[in-house]
Amino acid sequence: MTFIWMHMLWLLLLVPLLIGLYVLLLRRRKRTAVRYANLAMIRQAMGRGPGWRRHVPPALLLIAITVLILAVARPAAVMTLASSRATIILAMDVSGSMRAGDVPPSRIEAAQTAAKQFIDDQPAGVQVGIVAFAAAAYLVQAPTIDREALFQAIDRFQTRRGTAVGAGVLTSLATIFPEENFEALQSDFGPDAPIVPKPPSRSLDDQPAAGDKPPHVAVAPGSYQNAVVILLTDGGTTTGPDPVQAGQTAADYGVRVFTVGFGSPSGDVVAVEGSAWRTQPDLETLRTIATTTNAQFFEAKSSDDLKQVYQSLSAKLISEKKLTEISFIFAGIGALFAILAGCLSMLWFGRVA
Repeated sequence: MTFIWMHMLWLLLLVPLLIGLYVLLLRRRKRTAVRYANLAMIRQAMGRGPGWRRHVPPALLLIAITVLILAVARPAAVMTLASSRATIILAMDVSGSMRAGDVPPSRIEAAQTAAKQFIDDQPAGVQVGIVAFAAAAYLVQAPTIDREALFQAIDRFQTRRGTAVGAGVLTSLATIFPEENFEALQSDFGPDAPIVPKPPSRSLDDQPAAGDKPPHVAVAPGSYQNAVVILLTDGGTTTGPDPVQAGQTAADYGVRVFTVGFGSPSGDVVAVEGSAWRTQPDLETLRTIATTTNAQFFEAKSSDDLKQVYQSLSAKLISEKKLTEISFIFAGIGALFAILAGCLSMLWFGRVA
């Protein structure tokens, strides 16, 4: 625990002063009583004294003052609270391999069911957007809090040829930052061409043309707190931009990309337009993307595994640790001690003193 207004703790010096004042008042009262000639007669007339009870209300009041001084100093502690992230982008693979039946009833149906449950578990104020990718990536549902619209978007999934994991990442980023231009990065990759084109370098003497937007300044990976991406795929990239470079772009924008490799370890053979393909997720690439963006990689070998992954992600994204001011707790405790001191004084002595 820490204090936002640390200098206000100097007020705690009043506590020993109040204790000294109380002791001084007791001694003064005792000296006044000594002035009487016959103390025995006075004690007999007054009956049994209050004893230790007379010290209880002042002690409680002193505790109340101490706690209220701490409240004035604005105490703060690291607490787990509802996340401030406003948007979650679900980037889901809809390539033909998602028709594989190694995860019954099929990979695509299991993924749809788990995604719906994940959406249903989110707080009402969290927006969710959905990106589907195969040979290209598409925003099928803009971020919204309308759960029914999200469910309908998931139900409309249709499998297609190809797997462009990098395009899924970049389209998710374009959804989070609509003012940015990620189209230059959406190039097909090949063995003889650069995977992600970079902007031409400029010398220090070059002046940007009128209307040119200054280049993005990279931030710390994972530092963007308003959105995250959850990417699920069951295969390796076959087209589109390099997924590792796309992950680096996400890291430069501070966006965390949680990756999920879906499917049985041995994969499955899927017939696509007369050809048979064995599909297995590229776990190493997915792990690299997650590490680069300061996120986490998950492997889901079954529908139950996938549900547990989404549940784990839900817990991570719904809550986060923050330094939170807790002055109200101290103020409430101080008020309770003050009220208790007053009540006991009225009960035992018939007055608040």
